[in-house]
Amino acid sequence: MLFIHYPKCTTCQKAKKWLDTHQIIYTERHIAEDNPSYDELKDWYAKSGLPLKRFFNTSGMLYKEMQLKEKLAAMSEEEQLRLLATNGMLVKRPLIVDGDKVLVGFKEAEWEEYLR
Repeated sequence: MLFIHYPKCTTCQKAKKWLDTHQIIYTERHIAEDNPSYDELKDWYAKSGLPLKRFFNTSGMLYKEMQLKEKLAAMSEEEQLRLLATNGMLVKRPLIVDGDKVLVGFKEAEWEEYLR
């Protein structure tokens, strides 16, 4: 299982603590130092069953600076995925990637259901 996070993010810290408390084995990946590639994002998006907008860190400073709230609707999925691949800080975190399952963001009940 791959745990993709930003160490300074408090939600990511809570998620990591939750994984450790539940003794779940994972491989860590720092999202800003090792940004997800276009191919990874495309794959994860397809497996997640989620709307692509859920992969954007809508509360992040970069998202707001780029005024993406107004721009995303006019962009194709391809353009959105390519944009996400340019900077890990645009990507919602934490992410869990485990085979065919992808969890975006930390919702304890969702993680509990999937990971227990």
